[in-house]
Amino acid sequence: MKSIAIIGSGAIGGFYGAMLARAGLDVRFLMRSDLAVVKAHGLRVRAPFGEFRIERPTAAATTAELGPVDLVIVAWKTTSNRELPQVLPPLLHEGTLVLTLQNGLGAEEQVAAIVGAERTLGGLCFVGINRTEPGLIVNPVEGAVTLGEFGRPASARLQEIVALFKRAGIKVRATDNLAEERWKKLVWNVPFNGLTIAAGGITTDCVLADECLRKLSRELMTEVLQGAAALGFAIPESYAEFQMSRTPPLGAYKPSSLLDWQAGRELEVESIWGEPVRRAAAAGCALPRMEMLYFLLRALAAKHAKR
Repeated sequence: MKSIAIIGSGAIGGFYGAMLARAGLDVRFLMRSDLAVVKAHGLRVRAPFGEFRIERPTAAATTAELGPVDLVIVAWKTTSNRELPQVLPPLLHEGTLVLTLQNGLGAEEQVAAIVGAERTLGGLCFVGINRTEPGLIVNPVEGAVTLGEFGRPASARLQEIVALFKRAGIKVRATDNLAEERWKKLVWNVPFNGLTIAAGGITTDCVLADECLRKLSRELMTEVLQGAAALGFAIPESYAEFQMSRTPPLGAYKPSSLLDWQAGRELEVESIWGEPVRRAAAAGCALPRMEMLYFLLRALAAKHAKR
């Protein structure tokens, strides 16, 4: 992999793109709101190991300006995937691979519809990264990334990308079952991204402090496990207990969906809540609590959009 394009250079894309650029790779950023600031002052990153700046990153407002690359990393919210049919083609040559680092379910299918399943990869980021101001990405914890092939076990080409990430100082591993890993991430994302919004814009510690919300969080986790099992992914109950136990140390944490909500941005309602409910239903498994949360969030998002 000699060249990489980052589609969505916000928190996730900005951080991992900057890390790869810092390692000497040819990284090109698709940027919009931050473009002028980054061109003038560079892209700054604060991480547990210190602070650094990419002084003169290759950044542009359109992918036509970036040109074909070997690897495309899609890191914007899934709500922007409607733009993929226009954004991806200028970045492709005959061997280009596309890696989506996005939440929920369905992103790989959307990419594969454009570039083909054989060129599609997926990944999950377990981090707490925020873009705190234009051109500044803050990552308070080391975090980790899991990468996988779309519908296939890990391959030699995936291991090459894993090696690139490791070379850049990113904690990363490969998985043979990307689909199962996506359901495992939903175990935390479904209750805490959802309830922090539905309960009025509260942090995760407030969810845990409320007896009813804490109980509902655990019940939602159980439903995610049931949905995964209906699709052939046997995730043990102990995984839900682990996710509950890892949440108190986060303190007054604002999940990414709550941050989007408070900033007036479009919510990833379909990928995080809607698509899992639909896939479980198609497999004969009803998820009533999760479906109710999905309906509430969809209604809130529609009201938010009108404002």
